Amino acid sequence: MRLLASSFCLTTICGTLLAPLPLPAAGNGSSVTVVVSDLASRSSAVKLYFYNVRETFLIKGGYTFMRVVKPAGQRQVSLPVQLPPGEWAVAITQDLNNNDKVDKNMLGIPTEPFAFSNNVRPRFSPPAFDDCKFTVSGPGKVVNIALLAK
Repeated sequence: MRLLASSFCLTTICGTLLAPLPLPAAGNGSSVTVVVSDLASRSSAVKLYFYNVRETFLIKGGYTFMRVVKPAGQRQVSLPVQLPPGEWAVAITQDLNNNDKVDKNMLGIPTEPFAFSNNVRPRFSPPAFDDCKFTVSGPGKVVNIALLAK
């Protein structure tokens, strides 16, 4: 039952999400660079979902905003963003077959790579916001995340 519940939650994390909200306006935050390494593909889109509300973390459509980055032949991507001060967490997926969705197995577990800030590696259930959060309090923060290949 626990595996089934975690499969459902991971499906929710990586499933088709609602339209992204606008990125916080430039000048209204601190510069943060998210670096995603160990990409499974040098050409497949990498999707980054940014959360700053604990209660909506990993809930379908609960992210604050989302961005898509193409690796352009590299095994790493960098995404500079402006984030308001506070606690943030990032969930990442890589769409290996470029079908604009996260593919899953019969149990609903993602078969495409995913990752979370702080390099949290979930085993039987999705991670909590507190496990993935990082604090934005000034400019120049770098968040390094290694993709979890499936």
